[in-house]
Amino acid sequence: MAEVKKTAPGAADGGGETAGGDGAGGGRAAGVGARPDEGSASRPGARRGGAPSAGAWSGGWTRFVTARPRLTLLVALVLTALAVLAGGGVADRMGSGGWEDPAAESTYASEALERHFPGSRPNLLLLVDSGTAGTDAPAVAAEARRLAEQLDAEPGVEGVGSYWSTGSPALRSEDGRKAVIAARITGEEKEAAAVLDRIAPAYRGAHGPVEVSLGGELAVRHEMQTLIEEDLLRAELIALPLTLVLLVMVFGSAVAALLPLGVGIVAILGTNAILRGLTEFTDVSVFAQNLTTALGLGLAIDYALFVVRRYREELAAGADAHTAVRTTLRTAGRTVLFSALTVAVSLAAMLVFPQYFLRSFAYAGIAVVLLAATAALTLLPAALVLLGHRVNALDLRRPVRRGREPRKDASGAGWARAAGLVMRRAPVFAVLTTAGLVLLGLPFLGVEFGTADDRQLPATASSRVVQDELRDGFPGDPGGGITVLAEGPATPGQYAAYRERIAALDGVGRADGPVTAGGGAPAYFTVVPDGETVGAGAQRVVGELRAAEAPFDTSVTGPAAVLVDSKDAIGERLPWAAGIIALVTLLLVFLLTGSVLIPIQAVVLNALSLTAMFGAVVWVFQEGHLSGLLGFTPTGDIETTLPVLMFCVAFGLSMDYGVFLLSRIKEEYDATGDHEHSVRFGLSRTGGLITAAAVILAVVMVAIGTARVTNTKMLGLGVALAVLMDAMVVRSLLVPSAMKLTGRLTWWAPGPLRRFHDRFGVSESDARNRASLSSVEEVSEKRREVTSLRS
Repeated sequence: MAEVKKTAPGAADGGGETAGGDGAGGGRAAGVGARPDEGSASRPGARRGGAPSAGAWSGGWTRFVTARPRLTLLVALVLTALAVLAGGGVADRMGSGGWEDPAAESTYASEALERHFPGSRPNLLLLVDSGTAGTDAPAVAAEARRLAEQLDAEPGVEGVGSYWSTGSPALRSEDGRKAVIAARITGEEKEAAAVLDRIAPAYRGAHGPVEVSLGGELAVRHEMQTLIEEDLLRAELIALPLTLVLLVMVFGSAVAALLPLGVGIVAILGTNAILRGLTEFTDVSVFAQNLTTALGLGLAIDYALFVVRRYREELAAGADAHTAVRTTLRTAGRTVLFSALTVAVSLAAMLVFPQYFLRSFAYAGIAVVLLAATAALTLLPAALVLLGHRVNALDLRRPVRRGREPRKDASGAGWARAAGLVMRRAPVFAVLTTAGLVLLGLPFLGVEFGTADDRQLPATASSRVVQDELRDGFPGDPGGGITVLAEGPATPGQYAAYRERIAALDGVGRADGPVTAGGGAPAYFTVVPDGETVGAGAQRVVGELRAAEAPFDTSVTGPAAVLVDSKDAIGERLPWAAGIIALVTLLLVFLLTGSVLIPIQAVVLNALSLTAMFGAVVWVFQEGHLSGLLGFTPTGDIETTLPVLMFCVAFGLSMDYGVFLLSRIKEEYDATGDHEHSVRFGLSRTGGLITAAAVILAVVMVAIGTARVTNTKMLGLGVALAVLMDAMVVRSLLVPSAMKLTGRLTWWAPGPLRRFHDRFGVSESDARNRASLSSVEEVSEKRREVTSLRS
């Protein structure tokens, strides 16, 4: 039987861009066959009667954004200017902490100790260096006491103590040349930082016979926040010009290349304004600004790439500007919207965790994703209507191409051939690729979780230098250790018996106390564990202290206790976060494809794409390989919240690329019913653009990864690796091989779910494709009737 063929309008090549077709359905290549026995009425992927029309979503929206394009852009310009004003100084209102669980035992004990014993948990340390004179020299002691008295008189400073007032050997270095004045700056994080800014110049530097340096938890966090702000500005200065160069390479046209950057800048500035508003109601981490920049540029470029590419293809096919925008929004626009929802859901899962460090990334991520999508679907179409064919102006590649033969591979034939090769050897590629990804992820089995400390900073940072001195040259850590809060009536004998009991615990080096305030106030004991302040031994001691019997109520706090509680909080809520991401992803991909198997494949393959990232995080940042090249200090562990954050961000970005690829495959399958052809065609139309988008996003993330703070470096470089692995390995090798192995079963769904998709699902096929399908089905039906009559 002769094959019935159809040619979809808009099949012309989209302007000769190097990256291949767009991710939401560039015009179909002419001559693609639709087999009569695979008409849409009998295909698993076909939309049935009663489904919404293709233009239902885009008609009103297109009229809204293109009726008055100049007014749309003017309003956007005004709103962006207001966002600049509203978001100004947002970093100064952000915090640099947020790793603690507010409802944990350690948090309760810390707050109680701060109320009753401010000096029990100092957050500011003055390291007094006497040089060769020694700490006990009369002139040194007199100056140190004067400094301590001056510090004690400062508003907002309490609990001042020093080696010269207590004689504690823990406050003097082993060589006798340095000693510590400890204090606590009270108030919320931002208030305490303001006090530190005010008083620091009066104490830092030379004072007669001594030299004073500032350290402690508050000084470390303050310096970390300053470095993050500086590093973010440098990352933007690196990323923006490199991104523009890459966009010019992809589009050729300088005009087209500037459009994605404009969308990204609008998204970043708008998100900063939203974060500034959130700081009025809740704590927001300064680290979230890094994600704002990375996702704002990365996703805006992704979305604009697909929208602009499809628009240029429609122009090349002969459409006018309004028609091209209408078709673009109906296809690429809906895919952008769907993609934004999947990324936002992955980031929203961090809201289930109590630590404001993680919640801050959810705030920033959701805002920047939705703003990037809104700008790509509102401002970008308005600009395209005004530009028309001028979107192709200023082709900077023309001098390079002059004298060369036109490319014959502009339609993505190379990607189609690669997909065909993968599918012909599908079992081999599937097994080898999966095994390779699993192998790369094996180092993560040895992960050790810890907490962020001063070693996040570069070795030359002033507060880091102080902390190194305390860690290496003092017999105890004045700002560390474990504190046990004792509440309830007790006799001196009961206190003494309890101290002896906890001092005898395995792993405890020394137990001091109790320190009492009298008048029915609580007391506290200080426990110094053997080894690292937050090491595995210290964490075991926390558990033993909490299990130890006492004649009064006890609560344990300190860095090790905070880490234990943080790990417990994350462990309890991690299944909920993973479940939310998995269930919503399954639902969204089902609504897009109408298949039961494709959503499962998407979740599994996305998870596989992250294995290399997690393995590299442990191999590099925990074990210290390449630490000299990358310029950080390995601590032997990974901060507890970082893997959660990196998973949510990288999984969302992987789904972003997955949605663009799957939507194009689904559109072609709806049009032809040919499963293998649809996979090849989908990869040919999206492979180049997905790779280009991934490279551009990786450049942005690597720019973030040049930060001097280790956590930021880990986030940037780790996510860059995950994005590249997903685009170049999973989308290119695993997806086509997996879809080849599952065959037409890929598109199966039981009857009830099929009817659910017909009613509520979305379709990337535009009206022209459906019109063509109708004609194909009519021809197919007539041929079946003729065959039946002949038999």
